[in-house]
Amino acid sequence: MSLLRVCAFAKLLSRRSVIEKCAVRVSFADCCQLCASVRGGTVRWISGTSLQLQNINVSSRIPKTDEAKKRALRQFQLLDVLEARIQQLQSDVVLDVQHAKVQFMKAPSHGRGTSSGKGHRSTPQEKTDIPKSGQTGDKGSFKSQPRRWIEKLTQEKKNKLKKQQHLQQKMQICVKEKLQTSSSKGTKSSLMSTGTTHKTISTGVKKTTAAAATAMELAEVEELEKRLNQQVSHWTLSSKPERMQEGSVGNACQDISLSICSYLEACIFVGDIERAHNFLLSQHRVMSRRKHLNTGVYNIMMRVWAKKGTLNQIGRMFILLEEAGLKPNRGSYFAALECMGRNPNCSPKTVRFCISRCLSQMEEDGLSVDDLFNQCVFRQDERDMLLKAIRIVKPEYQPRLNMHTSKCSSLLVQDFYSERADHIYPKLDFTQEDLQERFKRQLSVEQACTITIDSVEAAKPVTENMAKMRELLAEQRIQWQKILLQALRESKMILAKSNTRDYRLNLYPYLCLLEDKEYVDIMIQSVANLPPSGESLKILARDLGNRVFTKYCVRQKHQNQTVEKLGSIYNAYTDLLAKDTKVYDVLPREQWWKLEMEQSSGPTLQGGETSWPYIVTLELGTYMVDMMVKNLKINSDILNPAYDRKLIPILYHMYTFRSTRQVRGIIEPHPILTQMQQEAMETKLTFDSYVMPMLCPPVPWTSVKFGAYLLTPTKLMRTVDGATQHEELLEKCQNLHAIYDSLNQLGNCAWKINKPLLDIIISIFNDRGSDKLDIPPPLSEAPKIPHFNPQDHSYTASEKAHMKRQVINAKKKCSEMHSLRMDALYKLSIANHMRDEIFWFPHNMDFRGRTYPCPPYFNHLGSDVTRAILVFAEGKLLGPKGLDWLKIHLVNLTGLKKRSSLQGRLEYANTIMEDILDSADNPLNGRKWWMNADEPWQALACCMEIANAVRSPDPAQFISHFPVHQDGSCNGLQHYAALGRDVIGATSVNLMPCDVPQDVYSGVAQQVEELRARDAESGLKIAQVLEGFISRKVVKQTVMTVVYGVTRYGGRLQIEKRLKEIDEFPKEFVWDASHYLVRQVFNALKEMFTGTREIQDWLTESARLISKSGHTVQWVTPLGLPIIQPYHRTRNQVVKNNYIRYYMSALCSLSFHRRPDTVKQKNAFPPNFIHSLDSTHMMLTSLHCYSSGLTFVSVHDCFWTHALTVDTMNKVCREQFVALHSQPILQELSNFLLYKYCTGVLMCQRRGDVELQRHFGFLYSSKC
Repeated sequence: MSLLRVCAFAKLLSRRSVIEKCAVRVSFADCCQLCASVRGGTVRWISGTSLQLQNINVSSRIPKTDEAKKRALRQFQLLDVLEARIQQLQSDVVLDVQHAKVQFMKAPSHGRGTSSGKGHRSTPQEKTDIPKSGQTGDKGSFKSQPRRWIEKLTQEKKNKLKKQQHLQQKMQICVKEKLQTSSSKGTKSSLMSTGTTHKTISTGVKKTTAAAATAMELAEVEELEKRLNQQVSHWTLSSKPERMQEGSVGNACQDISLSICSYLEACIFVGDIERAHNFLLSQHRVMSRRKHLNTGVYNIMMRVWAKKGTLNQIGRMFILLEEAGLKPNRGSYFAALECMGRNPNCSPKTVRFCISRCLSQMEEDGLSVDDLFNQCVFRQDERDMLLKAIRIVKPEYQPRLNMHTSKCSSLLVQDFYSERADHIYPKLDFTQEDLQERFKRQLSVEQACTITIDSVEAAKPVTENMAKMRELLAEQRIQWQKILLQALRESKMILAKSNTRDYRLNLYPYLCLLEDKEYVDIMIQSVANLPPSGESLKILARDLGNRVFTKYCVRQKHQNQTVEKLGSIYNAYTDLLAKDTKVYDVLPREQWWKLEMEQSSGPTLQGGETSWPYIVTLELGTYMVDMMVKNLKINSDILNPAYDRKLIPILYHMYTFRSTRQVRGIIEPHPILTQMQQEAMETKLTFDSYVMPMLCPPVPWTSVKFGAYLLTPTKLMRTVDGATQHEELLEKCQNLHAIYDSLNQLGNCAWKINKPLLDIIISIFNDRGSDKLDIPPPLSEAPKIPHFNPQDHSYTASEKAHMKRQVINAKKKCSEMHSLRMDALYKLSIANHMRDEIFWFPHNMDFRGRTYPCPPYFNHLGSDVTRAILVFAEGKLLGPKGLDWLKIHLVNLTGLKKRSSLQGRLEYANTIMEDILDSADNPLNGRKWWMNADEPWQALACCMEIANAVRSPDPAQFISHFPVHQDGSCNGLQHYAALGRDVIGATSVNLMPCDVPQDVYSGVAQQVEELRARDAESGLKIAQVLEGFISRKVVKQTVMTVVYGVTRYGGRLQIEKRLKEIDEFPKEFVWDASHYLVRQVFNALKEMFTGTREIQDWLTESARLISKSGHTVQWVTPLGLPIIQPYHRTRNQVVKNNYIRYYMSALCSLSFHRRPDTVKQKNAFPPNFIHSLDSTHMMLTSLHCYSSGLTFVSVHDCFWTHALTVDTMNKVCREQFVALHSQPILQELSNFLLYKYCTGVLMCQRRGDVELQRHFGFLYSSKC
């Protein structure tokens, strides 16, 4: 670009408004014509494009009545007010209006008039409706209103005069300040050339002052118009003012901003730059919509223009930023510099000057060039272009990159990171070449986004009916694909024709992100996975939207050229993990960061995509659901030719009801479709790629938004749908290294399938299942649903009610059996697909910090069945004590000998060796001893491992892959006992040295029995009935869950369920007995754990006071993880759009502005706080086990390792528990709550602050 063109562009900017193409000036003469038209008794109406003042088309007609004349007079006064404002702002304000075709018609004397070509009869009571934008017509005249609004307008004028005087004073002060600083500072928008710079500087003060005044005046005008329109809406009978929920304004702004960003990104991704540009301008033109824009929104378009090298458009974006009152940030300057690096047409002198001006402006804003390279996200060759531009003025410049080597702030792990001399980081049992090949396989799976595997039911013989149903389904799916493809293309054509300059968001770009066939495949897959009982519309829509988003993210990474760089870094990363490479003294996270710094050129791997707000995902999914409901049909006689043929929908939008209110929408399949799918028993299952375990080690977590899968987007913290506050808190944390490293250690554990055990389970699954062994039976074993005619008068009312209950119970049972069967089918099919593979489970965590594997169906956190078929891929010698630990582990799985010592359990295992070996050799035809264990399948797997070990030449040299578990003794009570320093409670949960392991459940049962015996002696009937029925099993669940917030009501239900399972217990006493026992259990726990209840009460009361003050409860774990409870007040509401009406929770967008749910906040704080301590202890244990070279995984408070290293793991576990509770946990929590909720203006002015401060300060100082 030549210097002349740059100068010409600067002049153009000085003469034209930013909205020059879409706005015209409204002259005073035009206003007078409008006034004259009304004063002359004429009717004005607007057609075509409307006069966009608050986007309302005003249509009125004035009948010749006294009341009408009064109303006309009021309208004249209203127009006078607007006329004065227009005259005042005419010199420097360009309103956002379009040419309006105004027609004038005389009002007929007989009271009739026409509007939009239609006759209309007027009466004094008629009123004027305000049609929607784009509509025309006259629907009546104004209804009579009192004169109150005239007084309000008069007061408004007085207020405006005061504001103007105040504004003038401010402007005079502002001008003086500007004049004093104008000689030392330039304007931020001068990035183009010498001419542009001189032009801006010479008029900088004047234009800045005028722009500020104009912006404030525009805001006042829009506020005035808004108030007037609100008054008009009250006048019209049909208007219904919408009431915004408390806190919804902040949520709406946040959601709209994110929706705008995702919309612009989608438009740019599909190449529709014009739509994106016009949409941004339409948002910018109107002040009421401009408030939703931030600098990041403008930066999105800057990057587009930077790619094209259009420097004038970049300059225009900077001016838009200034008009919006926003400051350029790193992304803005980066785009400008990138554009200069790409522009070959500018003269070197001009480019050098522009770059120098840009760098100096950055320096004034407190930004450095290194900040651009360290904190900006690059795509494709953007980084290289930025570096090229910088080196034009700084030829020797070399970016200084931040290596993220800051020390961890938590005292618990400072030594772990600083003292590494004795650390032995384990290697994987794979060569580097093998790991690199596995990466390629995993990459191909994630690029496909879906994977189709064989079902374990494929082994069943194919019957004639099965073959027929499969053929029918295949034919129907081909037909449905054609129908959906046509419907999708037609709907896209309709959406594409919508006005691209319309400010409303449009789904069209979201429907162009993928190929049409991919959308259709997603919809067909959802139909195949729909359960017979249907699925919630919100859940189904969310899943559909998420599938589209996942595919979109994968394609974004291809477009941004990050896949190639990911492969390069991962191949180098395998050097750390492979067994045939040198030993490193760094952690996986540190090594990955180092490799990224070394290969810094090209795109950035982290944070390259914009996440979609929940409402966008839901809207897109709802659109697809609506398309399925409307277009997918089937012949009614497809299964029974006797019926008349007609096309019927295969999906129905139903509603569930509670009392008289609709609760939620349900998408339910037609029974014909359900019958076809069940009888077909298809041999293939299709899953999303993230459902499957990974074929290579996961990408280490290095930031909140990067880790786990190669391409599939994954959140570090699982949250409620629509919740954003967790992510915001995490992004503010500078140091989560210990959290990342713990998740990476858990994810790096390699697994394989126990094939002999899997084959046994599949054989039982394909037979008829087994309730005893937790193998769900097929639906053919489900109870038949009784049929009866409710209109049959031969039944009495009680008989009809009884039969209805039978039908409901039978349907519920069938639904539960189908869910359990499909869950088992998915798990077993995935396991069978991975039977010859080595695989990994990437991990993330919930909002409390508890860790979970990312694959949802098949993982080691599953049931007894899935745990039994998983073993470590790496084997280790049993060593001298490994076989003993296998035997002890087996006894633990049986549920026997709970109060025996470890030596006693080992001796018991040696006495039952015949049963162990028989179970291993003849699991289904022998004595079947293993079937009576608490965990039968894990017990059988352990029997097989013991049999193989004892039959080997030397058991100590036997290579074992079997994981041995060490479970916590009621872990929640352990933490409470440690926090409260309760010696008795600590002894009962094995925190104090004892000769034999203590069992808190048996201890509570024994104490309850003593209380019962005392009451029985005193003659209490229910205590006498309970004699001989109080056991460990009856009280275990209540004791286990009381520390997690279970109430007496919940505890009573738990005990009631256990009593009903006892056949000998008289059922008529179940109610009284459960009431009695839950009271005694709570009393026993209170005596055993004196500090537990006090700490619980303090935590509960703290949460109650916090939530009552309008805040959600937050705290920080000892490892520095911020936690916030996501419990807010919600209500179900109808959400309407152009596609379908659906019921959803108002919890679409959680933020800090939502009012908390006091009951949930206070009840959940104690258990969630203990869960956070539990997760902290697990993470500490995992880190130190990793530095000791151990294989370690966890199921919350149950830790797994090889039999060889159980003793080492136990030592680490105890040391870290002591280290954790050596910290002043409660005191630090109290200090945090005092700092968070009892300081600052907002809280100190509240009445309850004194109570809060007193409460938070009341701590058990001697116990901290």
